[in-house]
Amino acid sequence: MSLQENIKGQLKVAMKAKDTERVGAIRIIMGEFGRQSAKELSDEQVIAIIKKLVKSEKELLGSSGKKTSEYLVILESYLPQQATEEEIREWITANIDFSTFANKMQAMRPIMGHFGASADGNMVKDILQKI
Repeated sequence: MSLQENIKGQLKVAMKAKDTERVGAIRIIMGEFGRQSAKELSDEQVIAIIKKLVKSEKELLGSSGKKTSEYLVILESYLPQQATEEEIREWITANIDFSTFANKMQAMRPIMGHFGASADGNMVKDILQKI
């Protein structure tokens, strides 16, 4: 079952449970699905859409001085488990030879290629700057 189908199925469950917060969040996600040119989206496309929504919610919360919201928690529950800073740092140490790059930031491509959606690009950037 694709992530898109899973989210659609969870809408029915949330409606039956009368979980208005989750129903609202899922409807926003599904609205974003409807704006895409393809009807069936890959899991990578769905994750990208949800990440975009998470980013915009974090920016909105940041401007209002809040740290989190129920909506943000629900959105993040659909994202894959994020790699920790320690896991990323260990992988970089074991697999990246910085002598092959002109500068450290050029190592972003292989790092993000390995971790994919499970690593936050800003976290990787911060780790590289500290090394």
